[in-house]
Amino acid sequence: MRFLLRPATLFLLLTYLALSAVPFVPLLAGKPVAGAAQLLGIGAIAWLAAWAVLKRPAHFHWLLIPAFLALPIEVYLFTFYGQGISTHHLGILAETSPREAAEFLGDRVWLLLAVMAAVVAWWGITLRIARASTALDWTDGSRSLVIATLAGAAALGAYGWKYGVAGAAKAPVKASAKAAAKAKAPKQAEAAPPPLPAWARPPVELAALARSWPFGLLARGADFYTERKHLAALSERSSKFSFGARQRNPDLEPEIVVMVIGESSRFDRWSLNGYARQTNPLLARESNLLMLPDVVTAVSATRLSVPVIISRKPAMQSLKDGFAEKSFLSAYREAGFKTWWLSNQVSFGKFDTPVSVFAKEADVTAFLNLGGFGDNANYDQDLFAPLAGAIADAAPKKLIVLHTLGSHWNYSQRHPKQFDRFRPSLYGVDKPAYTDIRIKQQLNNSYDNTILYTDWFLANVIGQIKQTGQTGAMLYVADHGQTLYDNSCKLAFHGHNTKYEFHVPALLWYSDRYQERRPGKVVQLKRHHKARLSTENMFHTLLDLAEIGYPGERPEWSFMNERFTEHTRYVDSYGWANYDNATLRGDCREIIDKGTPLKRETKLL
Repeated sequence: MRFLLRPATLFLLLTYLALSAVPFVPLLAGKPVAGAAQLLGIGAIAWLAAWAVLKRPAHFHWLLIPAFLALPIEVYLFTFYGQGISTHHLGILAETSPREAAEFLGDRVWLLLAVMAAVVAWWGITLRIARASTALDWTDGSRSLVIATLAGAAALGAYGWKYGVAGAAKAPVKASAKAAAKAKAPKQAEAAPPPLPAWARPPVELAALARSWPFGLLARGADFYTERKHLAALSERSSKFSFGARQRNPDLEPEIVVMVIGESSRFDRWSLNGYARQTNPLLARESNLLMLPDVVTAVSATRLSVPVIISRKPAMQSLKDGFAEKSFLSAYREAGFKTWWLSNQVSFGKFDTPVSVFAKEADVTAFLNLGGFGDNANYDQDLFAPLAGAIADAAPKKLIVLHTLGSHWNYSQRHPKQFDRFRPSLYGVDKPAYTDIRIKQQLNNSYDNTILYTDWFLANVIGQIKQTGQTGAMLYVADHGQTLYDNSCKLAFHGHNTKYEFHVPALLWYSDRYQERRPGKVVQLKRHHKARLSTENMFHTLLDLAEIGYPGERPEWSFMNERFTEHTRYVDSYGWANYDNATLRGDCREIIDKGTPLKRETKLL
């Protein structure tokens, strides 16, 4: 025991204890730590395993280099964003150059370098102690016993995972769409796996393993590697694809096209669409702005709906992972435009990677939101600075995509306090539950405040384009809407089969110079803007807006073209339902096809 109390040995043990305590940093800010007991248990077992297998700290201290270097970043993210390093953050770190990092950090770059230098010195000191001391070497017979016990537990866990967790996930689902419809259950219920038997359930949650420190970094790194491989596989399918796109009447006159992808915005909460509350006071003053009052999205999930908006991916293939073609970003690049994808959403993860595949086609790709979707996420106004930088770029022709957080839950965290106009709201309420129907009024008021903020955001985007005096246009469309306990409906959020989620707001604004240069396009826009449209029309219209053509183009799908014709609109409601041949069931206004919905297909392309 006296060897353990020596200053050098004690310093080493306290260092390891400090590393293990990182997940509990939120406690310093008075915030609870979910699964604290699991985190402690996982940490203890991980240290035990490392010590038993590698015998002495000098042998595994090198493996802790990533944990030491990541420590300042983890604490920084916990302090300012309420979360640790995620797959998304690893993606940002992997794809950010030193110059971009310096620009982002500004004067803080020197502080970061000083902290990193201190951390490296800390690691070096502890390495020297670990190599010099033998007091912590594990040499007795208990080491073999512990290794055998851990190996047995690992084998049992692997067996339970393969035949329990993974097996349940692959189990066929017998419930039919027809049966689900009779039960009036949302479509997610059809795919729910059966519950695991008690013997197959892991003793700890896998998410807790990734949140532990320092060995949880391995799980995060593995998840990041998996997502990178998935991203590479999706990108490979379209790597050799080319539209052969060209601008029909190319010239050197400057031109700006901005595409804003909204999030979780609902058509009937926009005063420009007839809502009684004044949620669009600024856009209402804009000339050259036309609402698109009848736009439908095929599916109410971002990762599935956005690819349909930005590529030629058919609506009825939206449930399939990946697509063999590129997006309008590549078509614009082929036509001589410099392209940007500026996002306030996240880049990597189970729900985000399919969108990132297309985002990476841009000349400049930037994911600005370190806070994810939580209460420490950026406001969409953080996109203004990079937007201004893109507009000021020397390239004469520009396409800029802004992917916003819009009205993503938690609604009250999507806008600054000055937009908390409709009350009582959820502003300042910590972690409200959208499943609690008792907060229906506050939830709806907060949601309307997000639309008010979106109005301000879009008006500012238009203002930036106006200031250039150039040929310019902005197309806005939301990926899906929200259900909000309407009337007696007991559903909220999205992922249901309701009209509130399929019918999305959309608009197109054009500059005076655009009208002067392309009066024919404006004439067709005014002629067709009230037509029955879907998000499938957006790709074709965006290219037609800039007079970009390519072999196999479909001008009849552009509502800015004289050859435009309406097409059948399918939505994912108990199969592929014909939206325009459907009834609206109950106060939830579920879309029920009058005929027989077409069968879903979810196989990979």
